[in-house]
Amino acid sequence: MAWAPPPNDRLYRLFVRTGLFLRWIFRVRVVVTGAENLPAPGPRQGASRGVQPGHGAVMAVTHFGYLDFAVAELVVWKHARAQLRFLIHQGAADHPVAGPAISATGHVVVGYGSGTAAYDAAVAKLRAGEYLAVFPEAGVSRSFKVRECKTGAVRMAAEAGVPVVPVSIWGAHRVLTRGHGFSARLAWRAPVRVHIGPPVRPAPHADADAETAALRQTLQSGIDACMASFPLRPEPGSWWMPADQGGGAISEAERQRLDAEDVARGRRRGPDLSGPRPGS
Repeated sequence: MAWAPPPNDRLYRLFVRTGLFLRWIFRVRVVVTGAENLPAPGPRQGASRGVQPGHGAVMAVTHFGYLDFAVAELVVWKHARAQLRFLIHQGAADHPVAGPAISATGHVVVGYGSGTAAYDAAVAKLRAGEYLAVFPEAGVSRSFKVRECKTGAVRMAAEAGVPVVPVSIWGAHRVLTRGHGFSARLAWRAPVRVHIGPPVRPAPHADADAETAALRQTLQSGIDACMASFPLRPEPGSWWMPADQGGGAISEAERQRLDAEDVARGRRRGPDLSGPRPGS
C-alpha cells in the first residue's frame, strides 16, 4: 500500500510556530553557514502535498542535545518552509500525549523489533519528496564529538535516489542534554551554530560502511567549524566543551566505555533501521 500524506499538517505548523515563539522569547541566536546546501525555497517546497517525486533528501543531523531536532526543523523551515519528518522510537510514540501528535504530524516510528517496516516507510517518504531527518549517531554523544554512525541514513538515501545533507549543530546542548537539565539562564540569548554541508548522493551500490564513515567525518568537520566561530568563549573546563578542547566533557574513550555499558544493560542506543542494504 502506497504511503499517504498525513491528514493534518496544520498541527505541524502549529508546533513550528510554537518553536519560533519560544526562540523569540529566549532571544536564541541561531547562526547558519552553508544554507545554500538546503532545499531550494519555493511556495510549497517541503509540504506533504504537491511535492514532485525525486526531490526528497535525508538530513543527517548531529546529536549532542535534546533540542537538536527543533533547531534543525526551524532552520529548514525558515529557509524553505519545509517540514522535516523524523525517525522516532516506539517508546516516544507510546506516550499518551506525544504519541498522537507524532502520528498526526507524519513522522516515521521505529518499532521495538526489526526496523524493516520503518525503513520501507522512510524510503517511501523520500521518494514522495519528503525531507527525512535522521540522527545517524542514534543517540546523544556525551563527549560532544560525533560518535560512530549507523548506516541507515546512507542506505535509505541510496535506495530512494536522494542526497544526504549533513547538518552539524553546536551550542543547543548547553540548554538541554543528557545529564544536564533545562537551564533558562543558559537558554537566554543562547548562541547556536549550524553548519550545512554539501549534499552527497550515494550510489545505489555504494559501500554503506565507507560512505557512513565519510559522513561522520563531514559532520565532525562541521562541528569543528561551528566551534571555531562560536561567539561564546568557554572557560577552561566548561562542561559543554569536548575534553580534547580543554573542556569538562568525558573523553572519547570514556564515552565508548559508557556506551558499551548501556548496550550491556539493554538500553537502546536509538532507532535501529534493519532494512536491506543496497544491492542485497
